[in-house]
Amino acid sequence: MNRRDKVLKLIVEHFIKTAQPVGSHTLIEEYGLEYSSATIRNEMNALEQDGLLEKTHTSSGRVPSSKGYRYYIENLRERSVSDEFKYQMQSILEQKVQSIDDVIKESCEILSQMTNLASIVLGPNVNEEKLVSVQIIPLSKTSATCVFVTDQGYVENKTFVINEKTKLSDIESCVKLLNERLQGTRISDLVPKMEAIRPLLSDYVIDHDVVYQTMLEAFLGFAKDRLSAYGKDVLFDQPEFANDASKIKKLLDLFESPEIFREVEEDTDDEISIHIGGESKEDDDVSIISAKVKIPGQKEGSIAIVGPKRMDYDKVVSSMEYLVRELEKTYNNQPKVEDERKEENSEGRKETREGAKPKGKAPRRNPKATS
Repeated sequence: MNRRDKVLKLIVEHFIKTAQPVGSHTLIEEYGLEYSSATIRNEMNALEQDGLLEKTHTSSGRVPSSKGYRYYIENLRERSVSDEFKYQMQSILEQKVQSIDDVIKESCEILSQMTNLASIVLGPNVNEEKLVSVQIIPLSKTSATCVFVTDQGYVENKTFVINEKTKLSDIESCVKLLNERLQGTRISDLVPKMEAIRPLLSDYVIDHDVVYQTMLEAFLGFAKDRLSAYGKDVLFDQPEFANDASKIKKLLDLFESPEIFREVEEDTDDEISIHIGGESKEDDDVSIISAKVKIPGQKEGSIAIVGPKRMDYDKVVSSMEYLVRELEKTYNNQPKVEDERKEENSEGRKETREGAKPKGKAPRRNPKATS
């Protein structure tokens, strides 16, 4: 590493840690650099001219620019993952009784705790999901619950009150009609299709408005991107956001805007998408690190870390890379039933060729389960 890169690396890491502009004397006193103040200032001036550092108005110190952070991420970070994070991740992945959704949720909670930043789980794009079924479950003589299921296993339910004059059998007929007309429909097309079949519902139920509104609310809920956030409260203690109402409001709005996270992913084909504050006019103080998660049998979702522009990119990016790699390795290596059957047949044929007399079925090997 040359002298200029070393100076930039120390400035980035010191500013991440302290949120204070960095001067030449700080680098000498804190890190024992064997260069003179004049030499370090010359390097800092050169880095500023290259657009990697910025000078603040309040002191003679410098802070990293968005370009400087990106250069650090691509060329200077250590790419290390803490043993504690690895241990906690492996502990979660070894709990085979948990669903994939629960594993991802717990993983993101740990990621948030380890980085002291907010983590996001963003489900598959709803435009790719389809309605599988609508079911009616009577709760009493005056109430029932409608359950809606998509092909990605997402479930929405709505409970409504049944008019005394309305027969449950009529509502069941409505549900049957909905299944006939809407089954296999893309989530994004459900609401307009509901509008189109609304007149038909009146043929089954006199007071059909309650049923219609119940279905409509559920479909509107489907149409929203599913976004789960963990640890977002810790961001409000960061120096960039504390005591600044406008920035806090902007942060809260961000967590209600899944489309922003999707745009970040679309900006690059890389496994890890890195959006550094300042690269966009909309979020100068916020950075987003996002990664797509590809698990067999599941639509592609994503996880993200949200924090100040001054986040610890080495820890965040390295931890994110490790998390995605371990998730995909675990679930991509799960043995399938068809593979086990092929293995059985192969073993049986092998024994027959070797002159063994198979009794009944060929003995089954126990494939090693990976996690």
